[in-house]
Amino acid sequence: MAPPSQLVLAASSTDAGVAAWDLRTGAEAIRHRPCASRPRAIAAVAGRFLAAAQVAAGNSAPIHYYHWDKPQVAVKSFPAEPIRALIADPEGNYLIGGGVSGDIFFWEVASGELLVRWHAHYRDVRCLALYDMLLVSASEDGSIKVWDLLTMLDEQSRFEAKTPYLYNFNQHTLPVTDIACFHGAIALSSSEDRTCKIWSLSEGRMLRSISFPAVIDSVEIDPRSHIFYAGGRDGKIYVTAMGVDVSSQGRDDLSILGILDDHSKAVTSLTSSTDGLLLVSGSEDGNVRVWDTRSQQVTRKFKHSQGPVTNVLIVTPKRLNLPPLQPLRKVFAASGEVEPRAVILPNPENDVHIAGNLSSNLLEQLLDAQQQHGNSRLFDSGVSTLNGVPNQQGTEWRSKYLELQDLFVHEVLGDMPS
Repeated sequence: MAPPSQLVLAASSTDAGVAAWDLRTGAEAIRHRPCASRPRAIAAVAGRFLAAAQVAAGNSAPIHYYHWDKPQVAVKSFPAEPIRALIADPEGNYLIGGGVSGDIFFWEVASGELLVRWHAHYRDVRCLALYDMLLVSASEDGSIKVWDLLTMLDEQSRFEAKTPYLYNFNQHTLPVTDIACFHGAIALSSSEDRTCKIWSLSEGRMLRSISFPAVIDSVEIDPRSHIFYAGGRDGKIYVTAMGVDVSSQGRDDLSILGILDDHSKAVTSLTSSTDGLLLVSGSEDGNVRVWDTRSQQVTRKFKHSQGPVTNVLIVTPKRLNLPPLQPLRKVFAASGEVEPRAVILPNPENDVHIAGNLSSNLLEQLLDAQQQHGNSRLFDSGVSTLNGVPNQQGTEWRSKYLELQDLFVHEVLGDMPS
């Protein structure tokens, strides 16, 4: 069948499958089975297919791929450990997984190769966010780290780096539950400590901490304005200002602008449309709600299952045939110990090749340049190891980049103390 123009997806930690509803008509389009995923563990891979990391059952914790028009699993992969968080880059070239050991896995989708794996946190990686070449990871141990992927993908750069991460934030006192990025300048995190914290990714510091009357399990930033939505364990969605007037001294009660209230249990997942006009929420009560953010009213109600809804997404499936999807590898190909242990079910007929895109080509060019010049830092301003002269272009790019980010941060939050 031809996929609808836009879908609302919902998954559960119980084996209720991934339900997909047509956002325009409200009709259920398809239900992918089996699937049981924890929060932040499913990703739409550039609109081409769906990837979902499964809850561990015994010694098995696979990652499933699903085509939009087929209910059954297309590919099963068995990574080295259960994956707690899963995201894809916008172009769908790479999958990034956070494991229960605190390790991060970086796979190439086209080949299934594990490009790099590194130890990031002491406990489970609960959530991941990506902006350009910056990866933000957050953990059960309460820490948040920011990674330069160009450094992490280059072995020599990792060896030379003073620390593998760019920033390490430890201001949360309990596990981090969700994280989101806003145009690369700002990251927003929520935690079981009942706070949401706003971070500057250019300055590497906390800008604000906002307290809530309940534990916040999910956050979503409005792409149109300087507000965010915080899903609470009390079933409420708090409409919250990222910044308030300086004269208010940043009072938390003035930051909460309103409340969306139609769930009876914890709000576990939030996502918004690209224009910010719709917000979708999933809850432990098994329900999915679609909100009009202008009127703050529910426009559609979906019932997923008797179990909790752990993930919601809005996706626009691409109308194309895929080349055969490759299983994700457990270990590096270079080690000679690759054992995919994948079950690959029949693929669509008339598969066509998907041409490379700007993101992957740019990444390859950057990595080639790093290997030639011995330099992998973003906007590096140091001395080139090739000719011993200062990298003037890198200095200028970094200066302009930081100036733009600072302007954006101050526009959103003002000159408020951290």
